Amino acid sequence: MAAAARRGGLLSGNKTFMIKGFRQIASFTVLSRILGLLREMTFASFFGASGVMDIWVIGFKIPNLARRLFGEGAASSSFIPVYSQKLQEDPKQAQELANTAVTVITVLLTAIVIVGEAFIWIYYGFFATLEGTKQMYALSGIMLPYMILVCVVAILGGVLNTHRHFAAPAAAPLILNIFLLGALWYTEKILHTPGIRQVYYISIAVLLAGLAQLAIQIPALKSVGVTIGAGWQVHSDAFKKIFLLMAPMILGLAATQINTLVDDITAKCLSGSAEKGEFFYLFGTQIKYPLWEGTVARLFYAQRLYQFPLGVLGISLAVAIFPVMSAQVAKKDFSGLSKSISSGLRTSIFIALPATAGLILIGKPLISAIYQRGLFTANDTLITTKILSCFSLGLCGYFAQQLITRAFYSFQDSKMPAISAAIAVGVNLVLNLTLVWFIGAAGLALSTALCSYLQVFFLLIVLQKKLGSSLLDGLPAVALKTIAATIAMTLTGLLALYLLRNLPHRSRFDIIRVIVVVISSASVYILAAKVLKIDELKLLTAKNK
Repeated sequence: MAAAARRGGLLSGNKTFMIKGFRQIASFTVLSRILGLLREMTFASFFGASGVMDIWVIGFKIPNLARRLFGEGAASSSFIPVYSQKLQEDPKQAQELANTAVTVITVLLTAIVIVGEAFIWIYYGFFATLEGTKQMYALSGIMLPYMILVCVVAILGGVLNTHRHFAAPAAAPLILNIFLLGALWYTEKILHTPGIRQVYYISIAVLLAGLAQLAIQIPALKSVGVTIGAGWQVHSDAFKKIFLLMAPMILGLAATQINTLVDDITAKCLSGSAEKGEFFYLFGTQIKYPLWEGTVARLFYAQRLYQFPLGVLGISLAVAIFPVMSAQVAKKDFSGLSKSISSGLRTSIFIALPATAGLILIGKPLISAIYQRGLFTANDTLITTKILSCFSLGLCGYFAQQLITRAFYSFQDSKMPAISAAIAVGVNLVLNLTLVWFIGAAGLALSTALCSYLQVFFLLIVLQKKLGSSLLDGLPAVALKTIAATIAMTLTGLLALYLLRNLPHRSRFDIIRVIVVVISSASVYILAAKVLKIDELKLLTAKNK
């Protein structure tokens, strides 16, 4: 009985940590995403869906992808299970492991950045012929060193998360948005710089943001008794394990992010422009471009909206539960691990399904309210709405993807997520090159959504063989209840839109539409969840102990 009581107390403590961590991460992420939306509103107003915005998106994509891979992925995900285990065995060795990880990541990425810079500027000087291509490479070259800063921040964030300190790592994206917003307004209102020069200044702000993100981690580390210094224990088994896990994790955890990069590159290559013309030639045959300049920008604006619930709730949930899963594997508590994964999957469906319906329901007024001003036109709103709807169909997949891959990493197994991601990326590219000719840019978004489910399906089959069928306990019942609550929510939203149909179709009235629909729909969804007794509602309403 005493052992059972201890296990019960442990499970209760883990759940408390999950809730507390989830809320801390989600709170900072909400602030960051709000500032991020303000940032994109400003970009949309100043640049619209233009060639300049296309160039900025592609130029920022590679260092920003590093932020998503490492800040939300590979570095921390490979580090946390090993560091967590070492912390329980020998805190002194855990400190040496953290020092070594930070030092090696800094040295390795510095070398990668030097090689990358050489490639970028050689291509810029000798091979790039179109002016837009040169500008895109120049922006990438300026921002590439951000990779070093953000990856070190990710390792430090992994240390803090393992010590149950979530605030400082979660605040790092907030810093980036503050710097970018400041740079946008300063260059526009004070310096009055033209479009392409303006984005050069903004790219420098990215580097300054990286330094600030690093600085805020130091006091937090001291508060948990960790001091980071130089280290080079590269021959230790613990460090080798981290390094072997990290490479495939880069692919495994960020398949969706890699797919969005593939979407952007596909859109850029298949978009006509005044500089490129309306047609390209393939094997002597003249073919009209299926897309036009500005498509990359529209994909970017839509991505920012569907990533709002993903970042605020999906990634926050996965990051908060990951240390718990890692600790359970370290203790060989596989029953508890199955329960944690099952709980995470049920919560993912409970959050992601209504978010999907909501984004499709209010997509047009939401995009109009946020973006449609300045150089962002009504036509841009219509096209971006279709793209957002297709991206949103994959939300349940994106949520589950973040959780399931981390479940494998808790076992220090990065092979299967990497294999599944490679398959998903390959299928995404094929679907991109197929669907784009039939439904345009929306086809690129739909392909990414479908491939998220492909990866989750593959990983769930493998994980069930490892942990048993209990992994999906309670999932069908929660899914059915969530569908019922989502239908009630959707009908409420449709009714609200119908009642507001006579309001003029302008941005300020679209804000009213969004507010009314969100409040009424969310209220009905929460009420329905209570009536249907969906336990996952407690994640949002239960009090911390």
